[in-house]
Amino acid sequence: MATTRRAADNESGPSDGVRVLKKYPNRRLYDTQTSAYITLADVKQMVLGGELFEVRDAKTGEDLTRSILLQIILEEESAGVPMFSTQTLAQIIRFYGHTMQGLMGTYLEKNVQAFFDLQSRFAEQTGGLYEGKAFNPEAWSQFMAMQTPLLQGMMGNYMDQSKNLFVQMQEQMQKQASSFFPTVPGFPQPPSGSR
Repeated sequence: MATTRRAADNESGPSDGVRVLKKYPNRRLYDTQTSAYITLADVKQMVLGGELFEVRDAKTGEDLTRSILLQIILEEESAGVPMFSTQTLAQIIRFYGHTMQGLMGTYLEKNVQAFFDLQSRFAEQTGGLYEGKAFNPEAWSQFMAMQTPLLQGMMGNYMDQSKNLFVQMQEQMQKQASSFFPTVPGFPQPPSGSR
């Protein structure tokens, strides 16, 4: 979502259609497009609206976009109904510093994107069911309540496929590693005819 540019590019405001927000030492965010201070709730609305933006440190020009997005996630996880269980968060933390960290990040990113695409297609297909108009929140709630068993089955199949894909990727990586490091203890030796 964020792009990397020099701090000098940000002085005159957004370019290339990317909205620039500046973060000041007093933790306030300044929107260069509207020339006004904004809150994390405003940034969340930009995310929900699909708007491209980046957050820069007002003094150094350092890109702080990820940090601000993580703050929004923390607020969302702390209030209301969290998306991640304690067990899931602990498992994600265990991957930091692990040799599979990069693979896990890519795996999660691709799965979140696939889920988002599935949700978008579902919304498009069901958008005109009620008098040719898009669902309002109450209609969505009613519709989803009726579709829960079907959606649970779809998500169960999706998760099984996703798990199988991850296992296959892991097995493939292990085979590649064993062929690169045949003398390293713990790696299974490739079959004698494979070299």
